[in-house]
Amino acid sequence: MQQSFSSKAGLAIRRNLARLEGFFFIMKSLLSERHFIYISAALVGLSTAFAVIILKSFAHNVFRLATYVNGYLKLPYINSILPIVGILLTVWVIKKVLNNQIEKGSSRILVAVAKKGGIMPRKQMYSQIITSSLTVGLGGSAGLESPITITGAAFGSNFARKYKLHKKDRILMLACGVAAGIGAAFNAPIAGVLFAIEVVLADVSITAFIPIMIAAATGALTSTIILDEEILLTFRQRQEFDYHNIIYYIILGVLAGFVSLYHAKMFQKVEGHFSRLKIGGYRKALYGAIPLAVLIFLFPTLFGEGYESIRILSSTNPESLLDNTLLENVKSKEWILLLFISLTMLIKAIATGLTLASGGNGGNFAPSLFVGSYLGFIVAKFFNLIGISHLPIANFTLVGMAGILSGLFHAPLTAIFLIAEITGGYNLMVPLMLVSSISFAVSKQFETYSMDVKHLANKGDVFTSDKDRNVLSSIDVMEVVITDIPTVSPLAKADDIVQLLANSKYDHFAVTDDRNRLLGIIDFNIIRGIVFNPFKVKYSTMDELMSPASVIASVEDSVAMIMDKFEEAQTNYLPILKDDRYYGFIYKEKVLEAYREKHREIVIE
Repeated sequence: MQQSFSSKAGLAIRRNLARLEGFFFIMKSLLSERHFIYISAALVGLSTAFAVIILKSFAHNVFRLATYVNGYLKLPYINSILPIVGILLTVWVIKKVLNNQIEKGSSRILVAVAKKGGIMPRKQMYSQIITSSLTVGLGGSAGLESPITITGAAFGSNFARKYKLHKKDRILMLACGVAAGIGAAFNAPIAGVLFAIEVVLADVSITAFIPIMIAAATGALTSTIILDEEILLTFRQRQEFDYHNIIYYIILGVLAGFVSLYHAKMFQKVEGHFSRLKIGGYRKALYGAIPLAVLIFLFPTLFGEGYESIRILSSTNPESLLDNTLLENVKSKEWILLLFISLTMLIKAIATGLTLASGGNGGNFAPSLFVGSYLGFIVAKFFNLIGISHLPIANFTLVGMAGILSGLFHAPLTAIFLIAEITGGYNLMVPLMLVSSISFAVSKQFETYSMDVKHLANKGDVFTSDKDRNVLSSIDVMEVVITDIPTVSPLAKADDIVQLLANSKYDHFAVTDDRNRLLGIIDFNIIRGIVFNPFKVKYSTMDELMSPASVIASVEDSVAMIMDKFEEAQTNYLPILKDDRYYGFIYKEKVLEAYREKHREIVIE
């Protein structure tokens, strides 16, 4: 009976969805293309907002439960146990439910834009919600914003695919989902728009602003109506900006730049360590979750997103952060509090790295705000304690968030307007601009790429601010490799080479051993003097005929990287390897033909 009822309910839901889809297809046929885009932006914003509501509500309620159990039932280890459970559950879901197929990190959005025409897997519409809610909701030291932006991008991308929108509009819908995600997560629609433009659509037309603004406003409005204010990161208690404190904001900006570099480097070291491990699955999860549990036991504010501790720092009783810690009995000593907060700030990168590298899912957006607020508090508190000045700690706590966000993600406009919006006004606009721009300048001086795209840039995969490299990155290396060129044995004679040149349309060949390892190259243009001299042909050795391959490509290189290698070698062809074995040759002319074809497709669409 119950099974019959559930099957009927499922059938009714599917029928209603089919009717809804049919209704939107009718609307598409009746409305102009631009008007349908506006409606689509609102729908994508609404869908993303509900995903944000689910994620944020779950994470907040688990945090409240853990706080209640810890504070009232006196079970101090619960904060350490929950993250282990969360990471193990995340790994289980990825293995059993998602078939080990999940793309983590907001950099996947950039890959989708630059290489896949804005296409994102349908699975991303729900996989991020499930896995990140388990990881972060149960105390993993990461943020929900990265999964939120991926989910929003997937909603936008798949909506566009469902209603057969062009590639340009598909990428626009993807950006609408990203903007709606940030707008809904912080009730900050302007920051959502700027994040989508600064990070996702480095090159954007004026006409794209309106749909992105509609999506961001829809997302922010929906989450504001449904979510309680305490779930969202909002601040109302602050002092006016005093221009006499400019020098201290400059110091904060410089420190924010260097702390951003430290956080990124430390996080990448932890990730690199885990990527080299020979273990996987649950063993790897425990290998990272257990030390994370120890860190959370020693520094409880590392639990979850950490937004509650940011509120406490900007309040009048920051010493309450030491409650339920080993330092609770000395929390009235301000230097002890300052030391604790400093250590927590430095360890946050390790905690986030352990959370994500061991198998959890989340992002670095919330950790950047966490670290920034702690840095701002440290700067203001330090100068207050040594008696040089009396700085407004709440202001510095808020402005510090913008500094680290700008330094880590290279998105100063997003950082400025996000903090301005969550504080409910623009009284801190001058210090926000100052700290964000200085932090960005310092970080950019030492690190060209933002934290999220560093590993992609190292592989040459994505350069969203460079159209040409985006087009090159969208070309599959395997499509432009020539693999049918004969190879030469190192035991071959000069006569054999002459015969090969006479019977082949190619004028260069790879010399390989019996294991197909590349030993060198025979180029007709280099050995021309030998080929046309019978005496030299008779007495020349393979060592005299063969030239070393000074620059070699790999099938794992992006086409953009290979073009750089062409410039380095000053040649029109390169040998290419696969699994360290000779695979074929790649030609600049063929790459340029593929580039022109891709560029023509983009222009047509």
